[in-house]
Amino acid sequence: MAKYRKLGRTSDQRKALLRSQVTSLLYRGKIVTTEAKAKEIRKIAEGIIAMGIKEKDNYETVKVTAKVPRKDKDGKRVKEVVDGRKVTVYDEVEKEIKKDMPSRLHARRQMLKVFYPVKEVPAEGKGRKKGTKNIDMPAKVFDEIAPKYADRKGGYTRIIKLGQRKGDGAMEVVLELI
Repeated sequence: MAKYRKLGRTSDQRKALLRSQVTSLLYRGKIVTTEAKAKEIRKIAEGIIAMGIKEKDNYETVKVTAKVPRKDKDGKRVKEVVDGRKVTVYDEVEKEIKKDMPSRLHARRQMLKVFYPVKEVPAEGKGRKKGTKNIDMPAKVFDEIAPKYADRKGGYTRIIKLGQRKGDGAMEVVLELI
């Protein structure tokens, strides 16, 4: 018996497909796909969620001072003239940051091997770079998804059958986080 489904693709195509689907599932919470793909995606996604649950509280908070550029009311950097050149003015700010412990850092890197980068585009700015932001998927798993499932011992996803697809008759399903 095989350990995984080949899904009629070469290994690099299959890995790319599964990475993409797992990233979408954990970003959106629900995807529609075929039954065979859903069962493969479920294996990977549940492993990532379990890793997130195990390491969700394994960090320490550290206070650091950082130089932050001063901004005016329009959100632009404030500049002043020094020796005939315009120089940005910086303020020192104290921040609290989460510093991952070694095992959580390892889990984060394992997750990054699976996730593709996710960019969130605001609805009013479609097609523009302005306003887009990169989503830190491991942070989303640790901070949003893992606390939701902390008391569960597995079974973080659900497969609901929709019926056969019209074109090729493949069984379509909804794969969602419970």
